[in-house]
Amino acid sequence: MSVEALAAELTSEPDVPDDASATAEATETADAAGAVQADATAELTETGEVTESAEAAEAAQVTAAAEVAEEPATVAAVTSADAPAEDAKAADAAAAEEPSVAAPVRHSGDRIARRYRLEECTTSNEVFSSWRAVDEKLRRAVGIHLIAAAHPRAKRVLAAARQAALLGDPRFVQVLDAVVDGDIVYVVREWLPDATGLDTLLLAEPLEPYEAYQLVRQLADAMNAAHRRGLAHLRLTPASVLRTDSGQHRIDGLAVNAALRGIESDDKTDAALQDTRAIGALLFASLTHRWPYPEGGHGLRGLPRDLGTVPAERVKAGVHRGLSDLTARTLCTPPGGKLTPITTPEELAKAIAELPKVRQPEPEPLVLPSYPSNRDAGRRPGAAASSAATTVTPSVPRPPRPPQAPPAPQPALPGRSGKALKWAVSLVVLGAIALGSWGTAEALMSRNNAGSTDTQLSQGQGGQSGGGHQSGQGNTGRSLKQLSLSSDSEFSPLDVPIAGAKAPMAIDGKSDTAWITSSYNGYPNFGNLPTRKDGSGIVVDLGSVQSVSEVKVLLPFAGQAQEILAAPAGATSEPLDLSGFTQRISNDGLLAGTSLDSGVLAKPVQTRYVLIHVTSLPADASQPGNYRGGISEIQVLG
Repeated sequence: MSVEALAAELTSEPDVPDDASATAEATETADAAGAVQADATAELTETGEVTESAEAAEAAQVTAAAEVAEEPATVAAVTSADAPAEDAKAADAAAAEEPSVAAPVRHSGDRIARRYRLEECTTSNEVFSSWRAVDEKLRRAVGIHLIAAAHPRAKRVLAAARQAALLGDPRFVQVLDAVVDGDIVYVVREWLPDATGLDTLLLAEPLEPYEAYQLVRQLADAMNAAHRRGLAHLRLTPASVLRTDSGQHRIDGLAVNAALRGIESDDKTDAALQDTRAIGALLFASLTHRWPYPEGGHGLRGLPRDLGTVPAERVKAGVHRGLSDLTARTLCTPPGGKLTPITTPEELAKAIAELPKVRQPEPEPLVLPSYPSNRDAGRRPGAAASSAATTVTPSVPRPPRPPQAPPAPQPALPGRSGKALKWAVSLVVLGAIALGSWGTAEALMSRNNAGSTDTQLSQGQGGQSGGGHQSGQGNTGRSLKQLSLSSDSEFSPLDVPIAGAKAPMAIDGKSDTAWITSSYNGYPNFGNLPTRKDGSGIVVDLGSVQSVSEVKVLLPFAGQAQEILAAPAGATSEPLDLSGFTQRISNDGLLAGTSLDSGVLAKPVQTRYVLIHVTSLPADASQPGNYRGGISEIQVLG
């Protein structure tokens, strides 16, 4: 039989019947096709020519194999009879992973591990569920992910959570626990009640350029640190970026969010590229209020499909050029012009460091509330009315009094006794005058020393200085004027800034806005953390060396301790540690109120940089056992 005839016969063969006869028939058919192909191959070897018969034989073998594969009963029979034991085990394992294991069913009020009480479900799908819960042991809010222990992703979720917990970087939402408990796996993480998701912030309007700069800088630095430790996020979305009340951006779901959704990367290079493009997309959305891809997402509209991926400045006018170039280098392929692509968080962090300085928004002028002085007491309406009543009431003229005769002079003491008495009285008077002059000089010197660089903080209200001088006027009668503040920054010498983005609120002229620290547990000295042993505060830049005579500070909370220091006049840049502020304007002291006035200095301080150094925080009224402080407004007089 020719090869063409065999192929035609195989093609017209009816469906394979059931049971063992079908298996044998299919096997014989496949063997026949193989024999035909072997004959054809031998013939080709002898002749050295490629003929249509060989191609038909190969097609016949493929057709026979396809017919065998189409019948489930035949496959089962062949596997059970001929396949090795290892292949059978692999097939069983693959079959076991195919069916999806449903997410654990839990309800509000249920307890996990007899410790975590579920409160509110935030995410729920067929694989896992996420909850806001309460740690009843430590009495704090936490977040919990629940997934069935039998689910194929459970082991990856556990491994990712435990690796993320070992990172210990405060720029990430911390993983607190990851445990297999019976038929479920639960992952416990921090819960930040005061934080706001970037997806919520972007729904209203785009961010200011300085805020967008802070966002991309903090994200790039954090992800660079994570990739150095071998960790990737792979699902960095606006919802996974949280901005705390102190202005710090924290990343949620490092490695865990991707593991819960079965997202993987090919290798470390691919993981770095995915996270870098995700940061670029967040920056693009922050600048333009649009998602950089046509599909849109996270509540934002996408770009037109015919436009493609473009830099931010092509979508919105007035975008900061340096930030727009970052979006081109991370998202566009190629980025265009002379720009080089950025493919890793490390490269992105270096590019951000080389950007031209992004200016902070100009603060509004400082306007402090005016307080009535003692000189206005006589101008009160009541006093004016009584004075007017006295003036209007007519007075009855009195009769002229007769002139009184001057008293008769006392007779002088005669002789030497009178002279001696006169000299004694003169000496006593001179001595009294000398003592009075010495006491007055001593009092003036003490007052001057009280207003010097060792002045204690005033505990009084109404803006009165520790030396007793009225605010705005020097102790030598000179008038003081308010000095303009070029800029300010957070003083954080040993750790990342607590609320660096909100530092300008301390000089914006609004008493209802403030730079506020995070809430620290257990100890007023910033939680007794080694990275906060030098405290924190605000450094104001006067723009140039100025003569500083007085510093006023408004505080958002009472009970805070701070001191006022100044850098030496020769300092050409802002000191980075406490030792760089060598001049003291006021001593460290605890304030009962919210108004701090250093008092007018007897000798002005020559400086450019003034530090309001916070050393102890007041109790946090919203969280018992915690401490939080801040600075509302700063005014420097000279």
